[in-house]
Amino acid sequence: MDQTLDDFAKELQDQIFEEAKDIYGAKAFDRWLNPAHMGTIKEPDGYARLTGKCGDTMEIFLIFENDRVSDASYLTDGCASSNICGSYAVELAIGKNPDEVISITGENILNELGDFPQAERHCAFLAAETLQEALNNYMVETRKS
Repeated sequence: MDQTLDDFAKELQDQIFEEAKDIYGAKAFDRWLNPAHMGTIKEPDGYARLTGKCGDTMEIFLIFENDRVSDASYLTDGCASSNICGSYAVELAIGKNPDEVISITGENILNELGDFPQAERHCAFLAAETLQEALNNYMVETRKS
């Protein structure tokens, strides 16, 4: 009986994963299963925490070396879409200088993802806005020094 339940659970999980892959696209689905850059950074050079209209909260942490983002991470209490978009936002920022980071938009994140559900696109804009706020925080703190 346990094997039957295990088989059922595995079949159900496989079905859910296939449906999610169809909805989000293979690239976003893979990032959901294997999130990159998730976590906190102690004493970041730039930091922001924003809550979107949907209620999801996103945090972004930036470290700069030689005027370039050398490390970045994110946290969110949101859905899979927020996790995917936060991960790509910080990935796009790594290695870039402030002028390049400021040009990262929600559209850039969506272009990176390819297929993405229309109803979830706002998550890319929350991630981009949080990234811009973290950059702003870095710039303000740099000017104080």
